[in-house]
Amino acid sequence: MTSALHTPDTAPAVTTDTLQSALSDWFAPWVQALGLRVQGFGPGEVTLRLPQNPELSRIGGMVCGQALMAAADTAMVLAIVTQLGNQRPMTTVQLNTSFLKPLANQDALVTARVIRAGKSLVFGEIDIVAAGDGKSVCRASTTYALL
Repeated sequence: MTSALHTPDTAPAVTTDTLQSALSDWFAPWVQALGLRVQGFGPGEVTLRLPQNPELSRIGGMVCGQALMAAADTAMVLAIVTQLGNQRPMTTVQLNTSFLKPLANQDALVTARVIRAGKSLVFGEIDIVAAGDGKSVCRASTTYALL
């Protein structure tokens, strides 16, 4: 999941570095403050690391759901980029999240996968697991509109 994706002649290759740069170039400052790092990618799939951070946690070191949802939404945007080969205006239409267990005092690995990409809509799924023990903490499904 770490090789470059080559796309049509007009689109530059997607690399770990271009995806990491997108995190700082395309997203709002508060999303950048999550500290997300690209761990790997492939066509239609991206894994990001959400570092444990006391500013994203509540009592007991539990990461708040808002941070997990923002990380999931961000990872899916990058997964769509790997599917399409370049940045394209898009917006989240639906994000349905199920929290399975609390994530406390450890990083999260956020893996987003494109399930189906049509002309105007993209459907995806996101799995979030605890980086330390590999236990699943959150699952989400998404729909994006390509603009």
